[in-house]
Amino acid sequence: MKQERLKLTFPENLVKQPIIGRMVQEFDVMPNIRRASVEEHVGWVVCELGGDDDAVDRAIEWLHNIGVQVDRLGDVVEG
Repeated sequence: MKQERLKLTFPENLVKQPIIGRMVQEFDVMPNIRRASVEEHVGWVVCELGGDDDAVDRAIEWLHNIGVQVDRLGDVVEG
């Protein structure tokens, strides 16, 4: 079981799309949303993404490929 701490930044064209829901259905991963901000033109989510090692890696690659900026946070604590 793998867990990655990520910051996902969504551009304007993806802000209103159900990206997190699609990711859960397609890759069988579980996001634990720790912090988020969604505005009209941009949105971001800090989450811990857990699941099978391969599923987490494929979900991260998919997010990147559809235009979500994915930043790995490691053990950084959001304040």
